[in-house]
Amino acid sequence: MTTNEGSTETQPLEQNPVPEGMQRAESLVVVNTGDGKGKSSAAFGVMLRGLAMGWRVAVVQFIKSGDWKVGEEKMGRQLGVEWFAEGEGFTWDSDNIDQDKAVANKGWQQAKALINSGNHPLIVLDELTYLMNWGWIDSDDVIATIKNRPAATSLVITGRDASKELQAVADTVTEMRKVRHAFDTGIVAKKGIDY
Repeated sequence: MTTNEGSTETQPLEQNPVPEGMQRAESLVVVNTGDGKGKSSAAFGVMLRGLAMGWRVAVVQFIKSGDWKVGEEKMGRQLGVEWFAEGEGFTWDSDNIDQDKAVANKGWQQAKALINSGNHPLIVLDELTYLMNWGWIDSDDVIATIKNRPAATSLVITGRDASKELQAVADTVTEMRKVRHAFDTGIVAKKGIDY
């Protein structure tokens, strides 16, 4: 059982590990980053929690196109999530990177409008880090939008290599670390498990 970062306990806890004086936040920014699998899956788990709370939830995906039929989107839409697939797919399949950049910028403008509206207690920005790292969108604008978001709007942001600036504005940063992945042994992504 892990009780805190870097510490592994072999016995059950005998004292409550929550420090006194903790306070509640009106909203949070969560960043799931790292080279391991599970960044988006964890974000979609939070999506389900938000729905269970009766929140209005939106998801903006920045790489996967509308052609991808992922299980999370299917179920999210059925449950009332506003879902926006604002990507053109994987860059290695692209015939026109300039078009991909334009779509990415349009997607960011959509996401920014959703954030600024204050109408969604939870917005998932899936794969946003890639657009920031590639210079496809203005990272300063992203950081300012996060900092200036409506007080009750929580964000979950996913993608590898989250910048120091993005991590600095987040309340929670989790780095997924790959130990082993089936892909490394020649197994392609499996429906229902990987997407």
